[in-house]
Amino acid sequence: MSSTSPINREFLFALLSQAAPSGFERRAADVWKKEAQNFARVSEDHYGNAYAEIGPEDGPTLALMGHLDEIGLIVSHVDDKGLVSVLGVGGWDPQVLVGQRIRVLAPGGDLIGVIGKKAIHVMDQDERSKASKLEDLWIDLGLDADEVKELVPVGTYAVIEQGPMMVGNKVVSRAIDNRIGAFIVLEALRQLAGDDLKHRVVAVGTSQEEIGVFGAQTSAYRLDPVAGVAVDVTHETGQPGVSEKKYGTAPFGSGANVAVGPMSNPVLVRQLTEAAQRENIPYTLSATGRYTFTDADALTMTRAGVPSGVVSIPNRYMHSPSEMIDERDAKACIDLLVAWVRGLDTGADFTR
Repeated sequence: MSSTSPINREFLFALLSQAAPSGFERRAADVWKKEAQNFARVSEDHYGNAYAEIGPEDGPTLALMGHLDEIGLIVSHVDDKGLVSVLGVGGWDPQVLVGQRIRVLAPGGDLIGVIGKKAIHVMDQDERSKASKLEDLWIDLGLDADEVKELVPVGTYAVIEQGPMMVGNKVVSRAIDNRIGAFIVLEALRQLAGDDLKHRVVAVGTSQEEIGVFGAQTSAYRLDPVAGVAVDVTHETGQPGVSEKKYGTAPFGSGANVAVGPMSNPVLVRQLTEAAQRENIPYTLSATGRYTFTDADALTMTRAGVPSGVVSIPNRYMHSPSEMIDERDAKACIDLLVAWVRGLDTGADFTR
C-alpha cells in the first residue's frame, strides 16, 4: 500500500475485502478485532457487535460507533434449473445489481455467481423501458440444479463481488457504507491508546445497522455511556443530482461532516465543532429534520437517552458496488474524534 496515504490503507482494504451483510458480520468483525488487539481490550457479544476499549474500566464511558454490516442479499428459493432467487438485506436499488458478479456465502464454502436478467434482445418493447425489480433478477452459479440445491440452502447470504481499489486518488469499494465508520472509530482509538485517559473509551463495530440500527441499540444498552458519537457516511455533494439545499455542502476534501438536528445533542455538536476549530480540522455541517438514520438514533433512545452526535464522511454512489471516498476526509473524521475525546471533561453537562 502507498506510504503516502494519510490513513492506514492496509487495514482499511483488509476490512473492505470482507463479506459481511447484516446478520452475518463475523468476517469483518474478526479483522476489526484482530487489529484492535494490538492496542485495546477486545470483546464481542451474541448479537454480532465487536468492542475495543481503552482507559480506566471504571471510568465514565464514551461510545464511538461505526457499523460493520453492509447491504446484501439472502436466498429465498432455488428453482428446478438451479437459478437462485433472492431478497434484499437492506436498501437496494436493483439497477446496480444487473450484470454484477456475486459472492454467495454458502455453508460449505463461498461460491461465485452472476446476476442474471433477460437480455435486451428478447425483451418486449415495453419491457426495455422499465426499471429492473429484484424479483425479476436471479443468481446463476453455473452449476446443475441438484448441486445448487445441495450447496445453497434457503437463508444463504450473498454480497456483490467488488473489492477495494484506488481510482485516481480515491478509495472505491462496495461496503464503504459503513465499513469506513468502523475503521474510523478504531483508528481514533489507536491514536488515543497512549493517552492518560479519564474516560473509558469504547469503539464499537456495530451489527445490523442497515436493517434498523439494532446492534447499536443492544450495544448502547450494554455500555450505558455518558455520551457517544456514531460515524457513518453522508452524500458527497460534488456529484450530479445531489442537492446542497437538502444535504448541505460536503464535497470531497471538505473534511468531517457534523449532523445538526433534533436527534443530535446540541452540547455535543458544539463540542465537536469547537474541537475542529481548535485543532484546525476541516469540517462541514448538515441539517437533519428528524432522524439521522444512523446508529446515533439508537444511542439517543437507549435507557434514559444517551447524548449523541453524528460525524460522517462524504461518499459518492452510496449502496452501489463502487462507493467512493477521499482519504483526507477519513483522516479528518479520525482527528475530530480524537480531539473531542481529549478535550472532554469527565463531568461534562449535556443538558440541552
